[in-house]
Formats: sequence, structure tokens, C-alpha cells
Amino acid sequence: MSGAGKKIADVAVKASKGIDWDGMAKLLVTEEARKEFATLRRAFDEEPEPIDWEYYRKGIGPRLVDMYKEAYDSIQIPKFVDTVTPQYKPKFDALVVELKEAEQKSLKESERLDKEIAEVQEMKLKISTMTANEYFEKHPELKKKFDDEIRNDYWGY
Repeated sequence: MSGAGKKIADVAVKASKGIDWDGMAKLLVTEEARKEFATLRRAFDEEPEPIDWEYYRKGIGPRLVDMYKEAYDSIQIPKFVDTVTPQYKPKFDALVVELKEAEQKSLKESERLDKEIAEVQEMKLKISTMTANEYFEKHPELKKKFDDEIRNDYWGY
């Protein structure tokens, strides 16, 4: 492999090692996205075929091929410098913390609502045979309200 070809292959290999392919694959939802992702990963993992300069020299001529080889060898692939991630990483981390807090609040609220649903279903089953005293045991605030109304001689009309 020529010097530039080797450089390109080395850069591609180094870049592919820094990619969390499994992590990205977990984020894909549709089957079409998974297929496209698999194609991308295969293309990324394959090393480029080395250029057979001698083959082209025989067919085209050494002068033109040497000119292309020189241009190919002079290719410099700039190193990627990530300037975006540092700007958004703190914001993203703050959102993750906020999300976890919201998740905890949601779980607590869900638990509270499940208890309330269970109580209502229990009440629904017992309501036809329940006495007023049994109902007021579960709802003392209503007993106090009714007692206050009776004491104040307020009968609702």
C-alpha cells in the first residue's frame, strides 16, 4: 500500500475504534435504520483496496499515473477537532439530571395513583353494603364537614 493509502487506512481504523457501534445500535428503532446502520458499519470496517499503480502505469502510461500517485500521496487528512461537544456536554448533563429527577417524580406519582385506583376499586366493591360510619372512617374530613353543617344548622338549602 502506498504512503497516502496507508495513512487513509490508518486514520479510518483509528476513527472506527473510537466509535461506540454497539451503543449507537441500541438507539435505532426501525428495521430500516438497523439495515442502514449495518451497511455503514461494514463500509467503515472494510479497509480500502490498495491502488495497484503498476497496473495503471501499463495501461495508461507512467507519466500520468505518476502525477496522480504524487497527488494521492500528498493528501493530508486533517485531524478532527471536536469543538461542539464541549459546548453542549454541560447542557446535556444538566438535562440528564433533570430527566432523572422527573423520572423519580413520575414514578412516585404513578405509585400514588396506583394506590388511589386500588382504593377506588375497593370502595366500588364495598359501597353497596357500606354503612355511613364505615365510609366516614375512611374519610374523616367529610364526617367533620357534615358534623359542622349539622351543628350550624345548615342543611344545604
